[in-house]
Amino acid sequence: MKATRTNATFAPPVMEARRWLDGVVFTADRPLINVSQAAPVDPPPLALRQAMAEFAIEQDSAHLYGPVLGNNDLRSELAIQISAHYAAEVSADQVAITSGCNQAFSAVISAITDQGDEVILPTPWYFNHKMWLDMAGVKAIDLPAGDDLLPDPEKARTLINENTRAIALVTPNNPGGVEYPSDLVHRFYDLARETGIRLLVDETYRDFDSRSGAPHELFQQADWDDTFIHLYSFSKAYRLTGHRVGAIAAGSPLLSEIEKFLDTVAICPGQIGQFAALWGMQNLTQWVAGERDEILDRRAAIAEGMPRLEAKGWRLLGLGAYFAYLEHPFEIASDDLARQLVPEAGILLLPGTMFTPSEDPAGKRQVRIAFANLDRAGIAQLFDRLQALSF
Repeated sequence: MKATRTNATFAPPVMEARRWLDGVVFTADRPLINVSQAAPVDPPPLALRQAMAEFAIEQDSAHLYGPVLGNNDLRSELAIQISAHYAAEVSADQVAITSGCNQAFSAVISAITDQGDEVILPTPWYFNHKMWLDMAGVKAIDLPAGDDLLPDPEKARTLINENTRAIALVTPNNPGGVEYPSDLVHRFYDLARETGIRLLVDETYRDFDSRSGAPHELFQQADWDDTFIHLYSFSKAYRLTGHRVGAIAAGSPLLSEIEKFLDTVAICPGQIGQFAALWGMQNLTQWVAGERDEILDRRAAIAEGMPRLEAKGWRLLGLGAYFAYLEHPFEIASDDLARQLVPEAGILLLPGTMFTPSEDPAGKRQVRIAFANLDRAGIAQLFDRLQALSF
C-alpha cells in the first residue's frame, strides 16, 4: 500500500492501551483499575436522559438535519453562558456547535492551515491534536514545557516563522492537569496577536477548573476574535461523551470557513446531543457544580496520597481537572512500564511516550493517570498498588 499521512500517524493511544488487556485475567480480589481514559463512565443524570427520550419520541426534528454550524437556540445559550462566565460579550454568530471537541480542533486547523504550515504544540501534548496535524499535512512544532508543565511564550517566539499559523494550548491541561495562569494565557495571546497568528485554547475541562470565575480575560480583549479561538466540550460536564457535542467560539468570518469543513464531514451535529447540551445548560447548573466538587475532592485525594509515592521516588508534575501526571522512579521506559502494569499490578494507564515526540527522553519517565472515575477508596487502592511496585 502506498504510504499516506494517515498510515504514517501513530495508532490511537487509548485503543492501543486497551489491546494490552487481551488475554489478561483480573480476579475479584484484584480487579482492573482503569485510569487510561479521560471520559465519564456513568451515563447522564436520569432527568436529562428522560428529557432526551421525550425529545426523541415527541419531536420529529430529533431525527432530521439541522444547521451545519449548530442549532440557533444552543448557539445563543452557549454565547450567553460564555459571556457570563468570562465577563465578556460574545454573540451567537461567534459560536458554532461541532460533533465533539476533537472535530472542533480539526475544523479550525483545516480552516486556518495549508499543507506544510506549522502549528506550535506544547509538550506533553494532547495526542489527538498531534494526530490530526500529522494527517492534515501540518507540521507540529514541539514546545517543551518546563518542569512545572507550563509552556514559555518567549520560547514559543523563537519557533515562529513564516509558516507558523497557530499556537494550540489546552487548559486545564490534558495530559498534565495543570491550570494555566491567566497572565500566562494572556502572554500567549499577545504573542499571537503581535505575530499575526492564531491562538487556539482548548478548554474541554473548564467546568472542573479549581479556580472560581473566569480562567482568563481573552474574551474581554477588543477584537478578540481576530486572534483567539476557544474550543469547548459538553461531554465531560453532562456525561455526553457518546453524543459528541463540542463548540467553537471565534470570529464569524472564520466560522464561515469552518462551515465548509463541517458540512463535508458530518453535515450537522446530532440533534439529540444538541438538545441534551441545551437542556443541561438550562437545568443542571447545580448538578454540574456537585460534579466539580467531587472531582476537586478526588484531586485532593491524589495530593494527600502523593507522599506515599514520593517516598518510593515518584514525583508529581501536574495535577488538575481529570489528570495526575507523574514521573516514575524506574529504569525502564514508561511504555514498557505501562504494559507490564496490566498483568503485574492490574493497572491500565498511559505512558508519557504517548504525549511526547519519540526522541524526547522526558516521556519515557512519565505516566498519565486519569483519576476522574475513581473515588477516594479507588485512589487509595491505586496508590497501594503503585507503592508496592519494584522493577
